[in-house]
Amino acid sequence: MFEQVLDPVGGSLGLSALCAAIPLVTLFVLLGVLRMKAWQAGLISLVVAILVAVIFFDMPVGQSLLGATEGAAFGFFPIMWIVINAIWVYNLTVETGHFDVLRRSFEKVSPDLRVQAIIIAFCFGALLEALAGFGTPVAITVVMLMTLGFAPLKAAALALIANTAPVAFGALASPIVTLATVTSGASDDSRLTVETIGAMVGRQTPILAVVVPLILVFVADGKRGLREAWLPALTAGLSFAVAQFIASNYISVPLTDIVASLVAAGAVVLVTRVSKPARTGALQAGVGAGAAGAAVGATAGTELGDRPGGQRSIDADAPSAGAGRTTGGGRAAAVVDSRNDVIKAYAPYLIIIVIFSIANIAAVKAFLGKAPFAYKFAWPGLHVFAPGATEELSTGTFNFNWLGAAGTLLIISGIITALVLKVPPARALAAYGRTYAELKWAILTVMAVLALAYVMNLSGQTASLGAYLAGAGAFFAFLAPVLGWIGVGVTGSDTSANALFGALQVQTAARAGLDPLLLAAANSSGGVLGKMISPQNLAIAAAAVGMAGKEGELFRKVFGWSLVLLLFMCVIVVLQSTPVLGWMIPG
Repeated sequence: MFEQVLDPVGGSLGLSALCAAIPLVTLFVLLGVLRMKAWQAGLISLVVAILVAVIFFDMPVGQSLLGATEGAAFGFFPIMWIVINAIWVYNLTVETGHFDVLRRSFEKVSPDLRVQAIIIAFCFGALLEALAGFGTPVAITVVMLMTLGFAPLKAAALALIANTAPVAFGALASPIVTLATVTSGASDDSRLTVETIGAMVGRQTPILAVVVPLILVFVADGKRGLREAWLPALTAGLSFAVAQFIASNYISVPLTDIVASLVAAGAVVLVTRVSKPARTGALQAGVGAGAAGAAVGATAGTELGDRPGGQRSIDADAPSAGAGRTTGGGRAAAVVDSRNDVIKAYAPYLIIIVIFSIANIAAVKAFLGKAPFAYKFAWPGLHVFAPGATEELSTGTFNFNWLGAAGTLLIISGIITALVLKVPPARALAAYGRTYAELKWAILTVMAVLALAYVMNLSGQTASLGAYLAGAGAFFAFLAPVLGWIGVGVTGSDTSANALFGALQVQTAARAGLDPLLLAAANSSGGVLGKMISPQNLAIAAAAVGMAGKEGELFRKVFGWSLVLLLFMCVIVVLQSTPVLGWMIPG
């Protein structure tokens, strides 16, 4: 048994907080300064966290190791379990060529490249973020933008900027699930659940969503782009924002981005039928020839593995045979897709929506939440108490809902998808095996970071940091999104940032007289704005456009937007901490 102490180092809270920060500083330096591979930095920082827990916080070696194993297990299930199976579904569409059919259907919405940027980078990118996250939207959409004709640097910047507003609900709300798990044991606030945190985030990020498409058309074509394409941009932002708010608060937190992305795409399609931007074809000459460069960066070499950004079907008779070939002018040759192929291209995403909608019916959800489909158990041998508490921290309880888990539902969706797309079982299994191979380092990274977070939370390191930072008082409301931004900027993952700082946010909030739910959500909402400047995402985007080694140039292109949007989010959170916008916080 182990009881946490907030000031174990010489009875000083300041010294204890300084020691507690050592694992985080180690992780940030290894990733941000030494540019070490994420999985290596994660494992080294985990070891440092265990040493700090044992040496400075007097946590027994056995308890610290058990905490690490629980965190690692949670990192794989349910977090990476979602990512693995979501990317498998995507790989099935690539294998059969239906992903290319989907891409071509987007191109037909409008001949205006600015509208295509909204459809692909913002709407479809949000759908990919909803299903997989972890850099997948950038790796895929940046290549699609280049095949349309965007210059490499501009395509990369558009993909990175677009990958913001949907991130908090990415990978079927993995960041929210993680946040709810790490905060439930750090506060006695009963509102810190997936549903309520998701609802609160859904009252912050939609405000960002309104402006992101406007930024995209500005980056694509400057002030002229805003003058001529503001209507589809504003339509995309507003429709996404409204749908994201409604879905996160009243429908389903895991389905939030799926609903929002499809609603936004549909709204843009409708508005382009009614009103077409001026000079719809005039932008072509101004963006540069990107299609020729797509062959250079057809795959994105990242810690996620080599993602097949522009991979074509290996079947001669697949619907995408010949897709991606370019004419002498650098534009893709015209390919006519049948209605049946188009329906099949959209089928996987419709199947996922149906499966998850059924699973979220109250009666079905309750049925799947009981044995033998779900088991909740105390992690064997792990017994940790908060200072003065009489009950063990709930963080030590593991929820193994093997059938109702989002990852398992994605497997079911993948099996149905394979049947619809007529993928032979052997080929589907082979694709599944390759997906694990592609993601092996990402799996190890996430497991290491979650293990690190659990050790820090259970040993009392996070509580010490929170107690020290509470000295900032009400001003901490402004700092809360910045912490999330730093976490995502370094780790490249809103899930990892929530694991690192989620408990810290709610503990600091309680001591500073702020709302724990608000600051927990602020960590995730602020974190999404660090996504575009994270080394992982920059490397993905640069590799995809054939600019490996020039991440600094891309960083300078997007850093200003990241700061502006972060300041915007900080102001929102501060206002929500006051009576001005305090009514937005769920009761």
